[in-house]
Amino acid sequence: MDVGGTWIKGALIDVASGIPAGTVRRLQTPAGGSVDAVADAVDRLITELEAGSPGAAGRPVGIAIPSIVQHGVARSAANMDAGWIGRDVQSYLQSRLGRPVCVVNDADAAGLAEARYGAGSARKGVVLVLTLGTGIGSALIVDGRLVPNFELGHLEIGGFKAESRTSAVARENEGLDWVEYAGRLQRYLAHVEFLFSPDLIIIGGGISVCSHEYLPRLSLRTPVIPAKLENLAGVVGAALQATAAGKEIIQNT
Repeated sequence: MDVGGTWIKGALIDVASGIPAGTVRRLQTPAGGSVDAVADAVDRLITELEAGSPGAAGRPVGIAIPSIVQHGVARSAANMDAGWIGRDVQSYLQSRLGRPVCVVNDADAAGLAEARYGAGSARKGVVLVLTLGTGIGSALIVDGRLVPNFELGHLEIGGFKAESRTSAVARENEGLDWVEYAGRLQRYLAHVEFLFSPDLIIIGGGISVCSHEYLPRLSLRTPVIPAKLENLAGVVGAALQATAAGKEIIQNT
């Protein structure tokens, strides 16, 4: 499951291939995004998915949420009700859904999926996945293992929070052309490169489909490439975290 501010997406995922074993379904996120209302929607979505695949009943569920997640507890809430903050969401959902549940930050889920099946497949070392959308989501994968809650959208550059100036929405809101936007992205990525020296940077989010407009204008030591899994990455990454295969992530790639 991938819980967003607008939609909740879900699918049965074959974790050997990262491919949905059936239809990808979605429900609108309940207005206000309270924990209880989201749990009800997730429960309905699971029921729909299991109706088409009876053998899936009782299987573990991975749920990506737009929150910092520390040991199952939500520490923030982006476009969701403030009631998420400080809540042991993982324990609550496990009890509510009556099955094993693994809750993960949405950017972390997308990063794991991209590293296992997408643009970072078979790449060892330090892989940084950035999703450029309403804000900037980030995931750091080191030799196949996730460093959780790596919030690089909140770095301060030039007196501004990075995502307020460098996200896809910031580009749209300010009417920046691609040359102007690439300049901002260059400054941000050069700073990130200096701090963390990644071996690969993967750019995801909706803006990744326009990568030909800005990637050729960047000048970094680190290779920068577009993501491949697009909007399915969060669902796939959540499934990985919910299975034994997810614990070892890309160790056997």
